Parts: sequence; C-alpha cells; structure tokens
Amino acid sequence: MKTSILVPFTLLIGLAAGFFIAGTLPLAPEAMSESSAEEKPLYWVAPMDANYQRDKPGLSPMGMALVPVYADDLGGDDAPGTVTIRSEVVNNLGVKTEAVLFSPLQAQIHTVGYVAFNQDQVIDLHPRISGWVKSVAVNAPGEYVEKGSLLYAIYSPELVNAQEEFVAASKRNNRFLVAASEQKLKALGVAQRFIDQLKTSKKVREQVPVYADQSGYVGELNLRKGMFVKPAMKLMSIGPLDQVWVIAEVFERQAHQLDEGDSVEMKLDYLPGKTWTGRVDYIYPVLDNKTRTLQVRLRFDNPELLLKPDMFASVTIFSRPTAPLLSVPAASVIVTGEQERVVVALGEGRYKAVAVTTGGRFSDRIAILAGLYPEDWVVTSAQFLLDSESSLSSDFLRMTPSSMGQVDDVWVMAEIKHIDQQTRMATLAHQAIREWTQPAMTMEVPVMDGLDISRLAAGDLLQVQLKGGRMAELQIVDFILPRPKAPRSSVGGGL
Repeated sequence: MKTSILVPFTLLIGLAAGFFIAGTLPLAPEAMSESSAEEKPLYWVAPMDANYQRDKPGLSPMGMALVPVYADDLGGDDAPGTVTIRSEVVNNLGVKTEAVLFSPLQAQIHTVGYVAFNQDQVIDLHPRISGWVKSVAVNAPGEYVEKGSLLYAIYSPELVNAQEEFVAASKRNNRFLVAASEQKLKALGVAQRFIDQLKTSKKVREQVPVYADQSGYVGELNLRKGMFVKPAMKLMSIGPLDQVWVIAEVFERQAHQLDEGDSVEMKLDYLPGKTWTGRVDYIYPVLDNKTRTLQVRLRFDNPELLLKPDMFASVTIFSRPTAPLLSVPAASVIVTGEQERVVVALGEGRYKAVAVTTGGRFSDRIAILAGLYPEDWVVTSAQFLLDSESSLSSDFLRMTPSSMGQVDDVWVMAEIKHIDQQTRMATLAHQAIREWTQPAMTMEVPVMDGLDISRLAAGDLLQVQLKGGRMAELQIVDFILPRPKAPRSSVGGGL
C-alpha cells in the first residue's frame, strides 16, 4: 500500500522540478529573438473596454485580467481595429457603403402651424366717447365689410352737445368757432361725411353712425344693440385675408438653422394635393420655457381666400444652403455616450471604426468637421456589427503622418483667392492641416501638370488635395468642387 502511493507522488515531484529547471535555463539566442519577436504583446487591453489599454499585464477597472494584443491581431500593416471580411460574408451581412460628399447642405424642418390674420393690417375699433348702441349693422364674426360701410350707430350726450356747438357756430357764420367745433367732432370719432351733412342740414341728430375705416373680415365682435360702451372697450377687429400669417413652432435644437427669408411650403388637410409657397417673415426672440419651442411667423399670399384663420397646417421650412461641407448619410453615424463614429470602408474587405466630429444634421445627412476625407466611403448598413468588432481594438484614429516632414497627400478645404491659368499657380486660403500640424494660412501653390483647372476661378470654395512634405515640393494634385444642389420639386425640397 505505501509503495503504490509513493510512486505517483515521486513522479509528480520530478515533473515539477523538470518544468522549473526548463523555465529557468536561458534560451538559445536564436530561439529567444524569434520568441520575443513573435510572441511579445504590443499592449494589453480590457476585455470589456477597448479604450482601456496598458503597456503591461494587470486588471481592468472591472477586476478582469487584461488581454494581450499581438501584431497579428491588428492585421499586419493595418491600423488598430481594422476588420477584414471575405466578400461572401460581406454579401451575407448586407454591408452597404456610400461615398463622403462635399456639397452645400440644406435642412428641411417639418413642423405644424395655424393660420392667423396678418396683424400688420388688422385694426381694432374702440369708441372715443361713452354712450348707448342704438343699432348694429354687423351681426356675427367673420362677416366681410367694405371700407366706408356702416358698422353701428351710437347715442351719446357728449356727441349731441358737440353737434349743437357746431350748428350754433355755423349759424353765426364765425369761421373760427366753426373750425374749432368741427375739429372737436373729428376728435370724438365722427366721420367727415356726417359732418358735411350736418353743415348742410343744420339739424342735430341723436344717433351718430360709425363707419369702417378699411375693408376686411370681422375677427372679433363684442357689440350688441342697446349695450353701453365706453372708450376702454374693444368693440370689434377688422382685417383683410389677401395675405395671412402662419404661426409655426420649431424645436430648440433647430433654431440655428432658421433665417428670415427662408422659403416655406405648406399643406392643409382640407385641400389635399395643393401646396402654398411662402417665406419666413419673423423669428420670435423668446423661447417657450414649457414646450422648449421657438415660434416662427410665416407669410403667405392668399388671393383666392382659401386660407382661413385658425386652420391647421403642415409646414416644411427649407433653410438656406450652407457653405460646401463634407457630409455622410445620417444612418452611418453611430452615436455612443462618449463619442460619435462611423465605419470606414478601406477596400479589399477591410473596415475600421473611426471617431468623427459632426457639425449638425441637415435632413438625411450629417456634416463632418473632422475625421473623414473626400475620398472616403462609409458603411450605411450592418455598421453596428462591424463597429462592435472593430471597437474591441480600435484606436478610432486615422492613419496620418506625424509631421509635415513626411511626404504625404492630404485633403483640406480652401478658398481660391487668385489663380493664374498660364503659370498654373493658385493662391489658396486653406483651413488648418492637422496631419501636418499646420495652421490655417494663405499661400501660393503650384498645380500639378495635367490637372484641368479651367473650371476654377477666384472665390471658389473647394476641397483640394495637396502633395509634398516640404514647401518646395508642395503642389495641388486634385480637387473636388461642391456638388450642385438638386432642384427642388413643387412639393418638397432636398439636397
């Protein structure tokens, strides 16, 4: 019994000692160099957070052991996070890509509003004296009245006294008293036609008529026969409808895309298929603190009087096109809690997640301020699957040279200040070139032989491709002019 137990135990001790000795003996130089070159990790990364990287083993913030990342894991010469997929797998995943565009962007803001009177043309009627309404010619709100038509008649002791003074002055033929008493009647709101009749008849009337000062529709009516009125009361309002306002509301985040004068299209449910065109007339300066919306006043011509106050309308506001910008489809941008990124198609089945700086959404496109170039293609379908795989080891950066001393091609947005077609020299005012750590500046750059520059002129905004690490070798090798904006249909607009 004792012998059978001791034999296995002795074998285990021998094996352990052998492993220990083997681990402590130095390797041959050839084996050591090959092993270090092939097996030495580049860095260690947290299993659940690809952004947590360390230069030695350890634990992640979640207490998990860090995972080594080797050169083979990065796909050879590819940047960290590059994912390679076979063509048949790409088709099975339904991967779709679209090019990064350089063009003006135009936002379409869809909202609702309600039709209202043009308040610039609405008048309110208040009595200038106290009295009793003896008759009313307007029966209900919405009635149309012509300029000069009778609205109501009023009895006022004050008006009776003013008439008696005017008649007495007329009988005495005292022109100074006549003029003074006539001005008093006008100040009390008596129409000129009534004063002319009084001059002829020389008879005081108890009921004094009040006429409309302009044509239009009665919006409010606070007047009844027999009621007592005084100057503080608003009796009615009259406004035309040949031009109307539409009060719409936009969200706070859309306010920066609006400008006075922007074109607008409007539809109403009661007339399907018909579209009205107008413009943004005024943007109210105060935000509603409850709804977090901003009111916008739109102006529409209404020659057929089809638009009625308080009608509900669907509105589309077309913002003015921006300066040319790089943009991608909105569906391609992946928004996380800490950054925004897209998946760039590198060609030959390779994809990489790249962090970008966005500049706002314009309908179905998002402006890109940094992180992409004009020749890039981005993934618009199955990008979440590719991003989840790439983000495990991606640094979310583009492969760019570290200094201007390296010869490399870069794209940058620029404005042509002057161009000489004969000498093929262009003066560019370009934005900062981060790949070369070069600030924005204006400089003269030669154009590569064979590049057609006949379309270029001073004042053009474009994307130019610059080649050369040293100023003596710097030249323009390619350019992209803004894509013309697609014509807008009669119903909707777009890019």
